[in-house]
Amino acid sequence: MNLSEIKKLIEIFDNSGVSRLSLKQNDFELKLDKQSISTQIPSRQAPSQTITAPQASQLHSTQNETTVQTNTNSGEFITSPMVGTFYKCPSPGAAPYVNIGDTIKKGQTIGIIEAMKIMNEIEAEYDCKIISLEVNDAQPVEFGTKLIKVEKI
Repeated sequence: MNLSEIKKLIEIFDNSGVSRLSLKQNDFELKLDKQSISTQIPSRQAPSQTITAPQASQLHSTQNETTVQTNTNSGEFITSPMVGTFYKCPSPGAAPYVNIGDTIKKGQTIGIIEAMKIMNEIEAEYDCKIISLEVNDAQPVEFGTKLIKVEKI
């Protein structure tokens, strides 16, 4: 099973009424469980839902500053398709996948999100130019987190 098939399967699973899925194909095994994910997401989202914009601008935690920043930014973004840890480089010490000012093609890898010890390549959905990097290397991200600001070409 390749990465695009796995991503499509996860997308279908997320939009379905199924709460658990287990798939085994040769030596590949995939287990998905909405119940364990749904209990983690609200606890991470609760602080950002209860803090208003003026209060968040006075606080100095990274999560709250990101919340304020994403509320004021406009434009096109490549967002996180899952909860995990974002990495800009394929391995420690390696060159980043993309830099500010780079022009990239549809399907080009822009980073990796590690989720449950699985490295998931995040690809550009269209040809674009990198305007800014919105998250730091090795930063935890949630579904929908703005990773990179882009300008469509």
